[in-house]
Amino acid sequence: MSENQIINSNAEGQESAAAQTAEVATATTNVPVQTAHDDFDWSIDKRNVSTYSQAEKEKYDKVYDNTFVTITDGELVKGAVVALTKTDVVINIGFKSDGLVSFNEFRDLQNLSVGDEVEVMVVEKEDREGNLHLSRKQARITRAWERIVEVHKTGEIVTGTVTSKTKGGLIVDVFGMETFLPGSQIDVKPVTDYDQFVNKTMEFKVVKVNEAIKNAVVSHKALIESDIEAQRAEIMSKLEKGQVLEGTIKNITDFGAFMDLGGLDGLLYITDISWGRITHPSEVLKLDQKLNVVVLDFDDDKKRISLGLKQLTPHPWDVLPEAIKEGEVVKGKVVNIEDYGAFLEILPGVEGLVHVSEITWANTPINAKEFFKLGDEHQAKIVTLDKDSRKMSLSIKQMTPDPWNEIETKYPVDSKHKGLVKNITPYGVFVELEPGIGGMIHISDLSWLKRFNHPSEYTKVGEHIDIIILGIDKENRKLQLGHKQLEEDPWNALEDTFAVGTLHEGTVIRKDDKGAIVQLPYGLEGFAPARHLGKEDGKTVTADETAQFMVIEFDRNEKRIVLSHARIWEQAQASEKDAARKEAKAEADKTKKAVKNIQGKVEKATLGDLGVLAELKKKMEGGDEAAQ
Repeated sequence: MSENQIINSNAEGQESAAAQTAEVATATTNVPVQTAHDDFDWSIDKRNVSTYSQAEKEKYDKVYDNTFVTITDGELVKGAVVALTKTDVVINIGFKSDGLVSFNEFRDLQNLSVGDEVEVMVVEKEDREGNLHLSRKQARITRAWERIVEVHKTGEIVTGTVTSKTKGGLIVDVFGMETFLPGSQIDVKPVTDYDQFVNKTMEFKVVKVNEAIKNAVVSHKALIESDIEAQRAEIMSKLEKGQVLEGTIKNITDFGAFMDLGGLDGLLYITDISWGRITHPSEVLKLDQKLNVVVLDFDDDKKRISLGLKQLTPHPWDVLPEAIKEGEVVKGKVVNIEDYGAFLEILPGVEGLVHVSEITWANTPINAKEFFKLGDEHQAKIVTLDKDSRKMSLSIKQMTPDPWNEIETKYPVDSKHKGLVKNITPYGVFVELEPGIGGMIHISDLSWLKRFNHPSEYTKVGEHIDIIILGIDKENRKLQLGHKQLEEDPWNALEDTFAVGTLHEGTVIRKDDKGAIVQLPYGLEGFAPARHLGKEDGKTVTADETAQFMVIEFDRNEKRIVLSHARIWEQAQASEKDAARKEAKAEADKTKKAVKNIQGKVEKATLGDLGVLAELKKKMEGGDEAAQ
């Protein structure tokens, strides 16, 4: 509508109002209709302006104001479409002037026409230009929000249209207002393609509102879950233990498979899938596979249902074939290995134990985890069979005759053989001569000359070694084996070579706080105590050093040679001291003899003098007697 049209419309409105005012005034004063010549109002002045008293003005103003509605900003009002332009819709809400609303806000009304009634919001009674500002969009949003808040409280299901995709979800038009549908609330199953829902009309439930920012979150998943819950309640009410149901496998895990029973999930544990052993449910089950299962147990409160598949068939032990009996040979697959033996699966769900004592005829220790491998197949003889307790014992060694029955004939004492090293312990080597026959070589019987800290220093598992039978213990199924006995004892011939006091060149091959191991000629080893490793210069013989050693002890029975490096130079020093001492003694004896000779000569002269004096005295005594 043009500006002139709006002005004319307003003028017509004012004339109509004036006419209404005159009618009201006539009715109020109850004055009869006057004739034409009495119509002149003598109160009109020269400016053609009538004058009224104050009371009349207030009365007429009130009558005029009552012809218009009273509105406030933000108020929702009803209005009539009075005109349509190319861009706007003119709406009369009974105010002093009409309002203009953009045609874009009526896109949802395809057949809008003059005279239609619509609801709008008064944005401003007078904008900067003095015009009435109305909005249908704001009115719709306000009404939509009031409706959304209401259905959120009541839980009512609403219908909305997905308008676009946004980050993390979809935008849904509900009652003309945009709401947010998170991706996690679209369906009970994960959704990756959001585009498939754009422009699609669906049912929703308002699950969250924010009054402060007028924002709402809707959910389609909640409706699905509600339907599923109703189905679950119906199924749970009809469940019974032992009931057979059809289900679809929806997920497979390490511990079992989850099945959809038509709105209710049940768990099929791995132990209830097959009578036989399986390592993972995927070995026999596939996704989306349909199966009949039996209800084993259920919990109404926790909505848990335990299902079984193998229970639909008889237990294999209850229908065991007649051919499986004691003494028969069967073939089985290794399904479990323990320290005490291995379990062979003869039929699915039927297992037998091969104890470690039934693996071989030998009495040597057997490691079941080294002998058996999961999945390997073995033939075994059924030793015992108990159908009531569902137990079966098997034997592999009884598949062959007991070789120990002819042990003395095949492996007599002092006979020489070659065997395979099967195991090594700190005290000896276990050697297998043939399956079921073997014995141990003690560490002391490996070599005549060397002492080993551990047998692994001499041989390794898997190597072949020559042996001689030293003894047979048939009752305990043990052979006493030797290796060094294949050669003569070299210690008999070495006793003279390494006699005590002899010197030999040796190399220190190991050394510790106690002493050193010395490598001697002929492959012998000797031990030098720490105090015998000292050198003449105060140092000690070190590892890998070659030096002279003296044998200070030779024990043929114990195969022990004790050496000393210090004794060599200590004896040399002692010899030098002894020679010096002897030389000093000889010199002293010589001096003493010379002195003695000199003393002898002196003594003779003195004695001679004494003899002369004696003669003289005798003569003198004789003369005296004569004088008397």
